[in-house]
Amino acid sequence: MSEDYSAEGAQGPQRLLEQIGGVAGLIYSSLPIVVFVPASNLFGLKVAVLAALGVAAAVLVWRLFRRQSTQPAISGFFGVAVCALIAYRMGDSKAYFLLGIWTSLVWAVVFAASVVIRRPLVGYVWSWASGQTQAWREVRTAVYAYDLATLTWVVVFGSRFVVQRLLYDADQTGWLGVARIAMGWPLTAVAAVVTYLAVKYVQRALDAVPAAAAPQDEPRSVGR
Repeated sequence: MSEDYSAEGAQGPQRLLEQIGGVAGLIYSSLPIVVFVPASNLFGLKVAVLAALGVAAAVLVWRLFRRQSTQPAISGFFGVAVCALIAYRMGDSKAYFLLGIWTSLVWAVVFAASVVIRRPLVGYVWSWASGQTQAWREVRTAVYAYDLATLTWVVVFGSRFVVQRLLYDADQTGWLGVARIAMGWPLTAVAAVVTYLAVKYVQRALDAVPAAAAPQDEPRSVGR
């Protein structure tokens, strides 16, 4: 493979991180929860809903002020709004976490299914993020590497669902907030590292393909 392919591929994880707002975006996404849980315990559900929405709006304004990418903040604001609406409609603070709980299950199933059908989702997402082809599909070790990275995300999403669902059923709203943050960007960072290592491995595997194929092609050209 060409140097351009490797150079573009190395930027894949970085581009994926940028799509969710970078490290700051991951931290900002925790702020509404940090405010919502104590506000709910101290002042009730309505105040907590307004507080969470206020923090999400403040993050959006802050990004606008600093001329940073607003897409993650806008998505985050609407996400908080939906969660707050669910909690308000159900009249229960713990319902704020329902959307995240079931979303985690959906993503766990999607990522797991992609491995089962031999189409690891991480590979396709990386190809899209880096603007490259799906040449890795022809290299078995590359597919295995993306299988491993994809399964890492299955564990992340699956563990979020199991732990937070148990806390939800036990009416542990405070611990739900702790679990959401603790299993949020820290686990995302771990999975991102595994994804990055998989991408680097795939790059080396693809770069090695021409060298391995050259000796096989040479005898045929001499014979002619």
